[in-house]
Amino acid sequence: MDPGGPESQHPEQNALMQRIGGQWAGPTLQKSFQHEVADLLGRGRNTSFPGAQPVSFSSEHIQELKSQDYYVCEKTDGLRYLLYLTQDGDRDIHYFIDRRNDYWYVPNLHFPHHEDKTFRRFHTGTILDGELVEDKYPDREPVIKFLVFDCLVLDHVVFMQRPLDKRLAYFQTHVLQPYNAMFKQHPEYTRPFVLEDKHNEFSYALEKMFKEVIPKVKQMHGNDGLIFTCRDASYKMGTDPHILKWKPPSENTVDFLLRIEWARMEPDPEDPDQSMQTDFYSFPEKFALFIHVGNNEYSYIDDMYVEPQEWEEWKTLNHALQDIIVECYQDELQRWRFHRFRHDKENANHIKVFKSVIRSIQSHVTEQDLLNHAPEIRTAWKLRADQEKRRQEDEKRRRQAAVKPEG
Repeated sequence: MDPGGPESQHPEQNALMQRIGGQWAGPTLQKSFQHEVADLLGRGRNTSFPGAQPVSFSSEHIQELKSQDYYVCEKTDGLRYLLYLTQDGDRDIHYFIDRRNDYWYVPNLHFPHHEDKTFRRFHTGTILDGELVEDKYPDREPVIKFLVFDCLVLDHVVFMQRPLDKRLAYFQTHVLQPYNAMFKQHPEYTRPFVLEDKHNEFSYALEKMFKEVIPKVKQMHGNDGLIFTCRDASYKMGTDPHILKWKPPSENTVDFLLRIEWARMEPDPEDPDQSMQTDFYSFPEKFALFIHVGNNEYSYIDDMYVEPQEWEEWKTLNHALQDIIVECYQDELQRWRFHRFRHDKENANHIKVFKSVIRSIQSHVTEQDLLNHAPEIRTAWKLRADQEKRRQEDEKRRRQAAVKPEG
């Protein structure tokens, strides 16, 4: 592995990636794949990470859940990846694409084509969106899974303009079902992880999410909220206003760039030529937090409050602390506090994301608020479904009348 590559920079991510045999593509091959994916998606020269990013849930989004059909799933506390299925000559190869737009080759993967019962043919020109997690169980060994929640492209056919339920249906019938059939017929085959679809509910099934789904997944791989995705909206690369990320108000977080400032030591009076030196052994004077404002520019927002014990723990970590992305939350005194280091991210949140999170914190939409609105969300959904059913029936009658032979 390249010592200057991402393997040495993101220890949390790479611990899981190494367990599935993931290997960084390297700068040259990675750049080639980035252009290949951009061409596949029709993005021209835009080779940035093509994944959609949610917006933080705030009070006005409750009305949106009533006016449009949304699906809801639990917000997994995992590692976000796109999975790129392609080929090298006559063999299939597979790469995970992380949010830093690094490409990771994963060996021993095979996704048989749905039209080939022998499992020899395979999918290529395919991009799936999902999260890599480790499910833990009290009575057996943990299992690494890739939970798929969207399908951008399948066999070079772009699906991003189609409704979400159609995109997921193609994934289930064309990718997941033959994949499971292959392992059922050949249980001796090994695989680096288990492939599953991420289960969605109608947006009004909130009581089930809070009382059944979330308590279960918290024990398995962790959870930090809900994700609402609009059924009829296209998949949008970058910030997508139709993907809503809800967290309990106390758990809303922002990813900042951390810049640490230490005290300066006075020069030795016996050495007049010595200049002031940074006192790296002291507790820092400032933990400054910066937000991304575009290009490579950052804007100072506030300082992070850090306890001395936290600082002592950080110093024992085997990674740099300066200019790292740090996820923070606001405590009851409205101080920004440390939540975790984000080794999987290259940039802090954009200023627009920051403002969205602040609105979410100020809106203070609680679990009970969502539960209170669930009946109205359900009524509005059912009304739209009934109207669509009548529209289809009317259209069917019109078509039948148009072809009916004259008496």
